[in-house]
Amino acid sequence: MTADRFERAFMNILVVDDSRFLRLANERALVKGGHRVTSACDGEEALESAHRQKPDLVILDMMLPKLSGLEVLRALRQNPETARLPVMVLTSLPQCNEARVVSDGATAFFEKSRLKLDEDSARLVEEVDRLFSRIARAKTASQ
Repeated sequence: MTADRFERAFMNILVVDDSRFLRLANERALVKGGHRVTSACDGEEALESAHRQKPDLVILDMMLPKLSGLEVLRALRQNPETARLPVMVLTSLPQCNEARVVSDGATAFFEKSRLKLDEDSARLVEEVDRLFSRIARAKTASQ
């Protein structure tokens, strides 16, 4: 096992999606990819979990009950404890503007249709691994 793969095996990911099917499919794929995963099904639960668990990454849907994904993202960014937490936004909304979401603090943005999450979550795992690699390179460069 390479050092890079060893590090990824210990990443904790919070998956936030109100679709039980997509949430479970993504959880299974990420666990199979070597990550530890917890989940939340609404915006309030997402914030509570993020504050309690301090995950390495939040994968956040935009259309959520109780608090929208955008409200969750903004709340995470406003709290000093979670302000630097990487957030990967996944959305099925075509009107959701990537530039706007990134300017509000998202680390990465993907449309669910582009990742074909309803067919196979393997692309999600690839994107998560790429994101972790990018974050690790950025941390190394800043040290």
